[in-house]
Order: sequence, then structure tokens, then C-alpha cells
Amino acid sequence: MTVNQPFYGKKSDTEKGILVVSFGTSYPETREKTIDKIEEEIHESYPDFALYRAWTSGMIIRKILKRDGVRICNVTEAMEQMRADGIREVVVQPTHVLNGIENDQMIRDAGAFERDFDRIVFGAPLLTSQEDNERVIQAVVREMPLKEDEALVFMGHGTSHFANSIYAALDYQFKDRGYKNVFMGTVEAYPSMESLMKMVCQNSPRRVILAPFMIVAGDHASNDMSGEEDSWKSEFEAAGFQVECRMKGLGEYPEIRQIFIDHVRDALALNEKE
Repeated sequence: MTVNQPFYGKKSDTEKGILVVSFGTSYPETREKTIDKIEEEIHESYPDFALYRAWTSGMIIRKILKRDGVRICNVTEAMEQMRADGIREVVVQPTHVLNGIENDQMIRDAGAFERDFDRIVFGAPLLTSQEDNERVIQAVVREMPLKEDEALVFMGHGTSHFANSIYAALDYQFKDRGYKNVFMGTVEAYPSMESLMKMVCQNSPRRVILAPFMIVAGDHASNDMSGEEDSWKSEFEAAGFQVECRMKGLGEYPEIRQIFIDHVRDALALNEKE
């Protein structure tokens, strides 16, 4: 069994560490372009910090252990490893999109080690401030320029957490910024596919472009978005639209990765003020 801790930086001579926390993915090709890339760029931006990885999805951790023989730490295990390595100051930086269920659990799990470290600070998820929202909007529209007869439909995950309201708010903000043919939906919450279909039909595009609004283009993108049966792709095709699926997770966008790097900076700045 291999323990998957990819980047340690100056572990032997530093007492500062960054723990990058992701939901995880069992798709290695998208992980390399997203989670790995975010970790690499955070490590390059803060070379004086040892860097550790943790994932929050126990199901994915177990799947990779069984399939690949690779053990990826959860948050508790990663914090235990940092403590054993002599780390004293910790920045916990999630790659989560929202301040939702996974992020709340991450804070509880890492916060349980408060007495074991001199300082633990938390970086923000992707969509935390109005500035974050604006930066994300500009990042995705630059990556996916549209023709007048095209509509871009993003598939978010969705959650029962109250933070789910950000999806509808972001849909509104796209249109408020003049991007009338960009739509935001979710797999598991609101805006639902039913709501999306009504709004897209009112827009009357010739072609619908589907893209994941998730850090990785993993299982939901491969099945719920672009699968052949009972997928968003099949539903839009049945409604008479030409459909193109772009299998590109948010973590592949350089400007999105920069937001996470900046959130580490903000967490460190807050630490210094305190």
C-alpha cells in the first residue's frame, strides 16, 4: 500500500504546513489536471510550507485503495501526520466550490486538533465573497466564448445545505453582467434540470453546450451530464437541441486555480493580523 502524499516541500526543516482538502475523484486523468495542478501551484506559490493532501469522500478513498492500492488521507489522518512531522502552523485550504456540508465537516475535523498546533487557519472555498463570484464569472466566460445562437449550461453538484442558494445567485449574476445565454443548474438540488429546461427553451438557442461546474470532471460529468441515458445531454437532445459536452473541470482553468492560491494568501494575512 502506498500512502498518497505528493508534495512535502521542505518538510525536514519547516514547521509550517498547508493542507489542501478536496472532495476527491476516482478519475486519474481529471485529477492530474485539477486537484494535482491546484496542489502543485499552491506549493510553488508557498515553497516554505510543507504541503499535504486530504480528501473528504470516504467512498472515493476506499475505491482508490481497493483499485490502486493507494491510501489517501482523510482530514483527520492528514492532521495526525502533520502533527507527527513536527508541523506547528497549519493552513487548511479547501478546493471545495461552496461553504457547504463537506467544508463544515472539514473545519470540525481539523479544528479538533486545535490544541496540537500553535495555529490553525482556514482558507476559503471557491465561492465565498462577491469578488470570488465576479472572478469566477469572468474566468469561465473567457474559457468558453459563445456565439449568439448558443447557450452554456453549467452543471453544479447541489446540496441540501443553505449554501446551495449560491447557484441561483450566480445564475442571476451571469445575466446581470450581460451573459443572458449562460445558465446554472445542479444535479441534486435547485436550480433543477426541469427549471433549466424551461429557461433554456425561452432563450431558444440552436446549440446547448454543457460543462461541469465542479472542480473535477468526474463521475457526475461522465454520467449525469454527458451519459447516453437519463443525462442532461439526452434530455436536451430530446428537446431538439444540438448538444456539445465539454469535459473540463473548474480546476483546469488557470484563473480558478489562482483564486485558491489567493485564498491561502488571505488566510495567512489574517493570521498575521491576529
